[in-house]
Amino acid sequence: MAADEPPVPRTLRVATWNVAAVNNNPFEYFVSHDDPGYDVLMGSVEAFVEAPGVRDITVGEIITDVMLDELCALMTGHGLSGVEKTREYWFANLKPRRIVSQFLKDPEIGAKRLCSMPDRVTNTIRSGSSTLYRPTIINCYEPEMPDVKSWWTQWKEYMFFTSATVATKSGTGDSKKICHLLDAIKKAKYPAVTTEEETISIPLQLVCMAAFDGVLVHLVNLLAPNKWHDVKTSMIAALHVNKTKRTLEILAGPVYASCDAIFIQEAAAGFVDDLVSDTVLNDRYHVLVPEQLDGKRDQNSLVLVSKNRFTVDDPEWRGEVTDDVLKLMDSQSKKGVAPGDLFAVRVLEKNTKHRDSKDSNRRGTDKGNNTSGTDKGNSSTGGRFILASFHGDTNGLASVPVIDAVDKFTKLLDVNLPTPSAENGLPRLPPTLVFGLDANTHVTHSAGKRQGVFEFVAHLQKIQLATCWGTQIDPKINTTYNARTFLQPQLNKAVRMCDMESSPLTDKHPKDHIVFGSNSFSTQIVQRDNTGDGQFIDDTPFPTMSFPSDHALVCATLEME
Repeated sequence: MAADEPPVPRTLRVATWNVAAVNNNPFEYFVSHDDPGYDVLMGSVEAFVEAPGVRDITVGEIITDVMLDELCALMTGHGLSGVEKTREYWFANLKPRRIVSQFLKDPEIGAKRLCSMPDRVTNTIRSGSSTLYRPTIINCYEPEMPDVKSWWTQWKEYMFFTSATVATKSGTGDSKKICHLLDAIKKAKYPAVTTEEETISIPLQLVCMAAFDGVLVHLVNLLAPNKWHDVKTSMIAALHVNKTKRTLEILAGPVYASCDAIFIQEAAAGFVDDLVSDTVLNDRYHVLVPEQLDGKRDQNSLVLVSKNRFTVDDPEWRGEVTDDVLKLMDSQSKKGVAPGDLFAVRVLEKNTKHRDSKDSNRRGTDKGNNTSGTDKGNSSTGGRFILASFHGDTNGLASVPVIDAVDKFTKLLDVNLPTPSAENGLPRLPPTLVFGLDANTHVTHSAGKRQGVFEFVAHLQKIQLATCWGTQIDPKINTTYNARTFLQPQLNKAVRMCDMESSPLTDKHPKDHIVFGSNSFSTQIVQRDNTGDGQFIDDTPFPTMSFPSDHALVCATLEME
């Protein structure tokens, strides 16, 4: 190494974090809340749903005949067909049902998507620069709903008198009333639906949605009339309104100030502007993003790289290589990779480009130079790095194929470079790979259904890669811990508070990894963080009121071999 070149660090400090897409329903998963009223509310809802007793009144006592008449008149006035048949269906099949045992917990209603489908369409709508929220308990709608009567006025206004501008394939926007955004539920796709129900499925969805929302408003006001709204607004503030602010505070804070690279998953497209606008982060990092951000799912993988450690504009080694990696995957495996999930990019470590062969030959004997280990790890690669960030599918089935493709791409000879030789001093080894990912690996493996963490680690070993958790990974090193509550539409997936630790429905798995070449690095230090200050509190569900993600932040110091 030339005398005037600054020494290159022997270690690389990197972090990976699935910052998590915003959840429209602040009550969907258990969180660690500072207010004991939260636990009281969630426990009361759970107890009610589990054993409602005499309080299991009929749906018709929530949605009265007068309210149904108003609803039918509004649907007719907006040109919906099948309203009279829907009225008949209501009196025969819905009005007499008990609100919990025969409505909320009825698996047929779930199989027919009579509540979940309209909820998906109308719950939260981006309309131009605004966001619209249906008046319901299970989203970020903030106005007070102290009783069913006040809720009903707000609900009708939203569904029938509020317009939303929705994007089309041409890129233009069509303004429609919310009630006209619903599509028919087809029997061909959902066999549980009868022919009659398919015919009236749009007005039937509106009736079922009204009943569902009304039942939840009745439930929370019955159980916590003076508390539930305060709890909800505090959660909206922490998990929605201030989520981005808190995420930036954590990334820019002193705990992660020395990171050379940070891998981010599930970032909204707007989060990129937030990163660039943050003075501390923009001074510290190059913000590397895909050429085409996914704005529809709004879940993107990004990489932040230290401006002191890396250069991103070297003419011979720069730019995104995501598409090149994806070309190495077979068509079936590629189906598990949605737009925005994978981002791979080339960067160059400063002061290591094209070290000459003399420097390379003496590196093993230069004991007086404390960077000899770095030369061994980097000079032969010319300081070239491939950094990749990935968000795996729910069951982790795409994680191994993606890693294989990134690894294969990294190890291929670069056809754009001349053949390496001692004379030209070009790199002799493939570039250095460092990969931060939410692999969605689970404690147990099920072939073709769920990626197990032991099998994941074993596969990495076969291709000379390693995870920051080591070859003998402890499955109890979870990076997620969350479970669904009883205030969300899928009650078959709800977990009792006392069963959170043991329930198979609880998401408590070692999902997040930093992966690298086993011949390039070894893990010196690795830590999890579910507080934002570098600490991990065991047996605490997250997100919390101060930690806005359902994935722990993983940080590792890697020592170059």
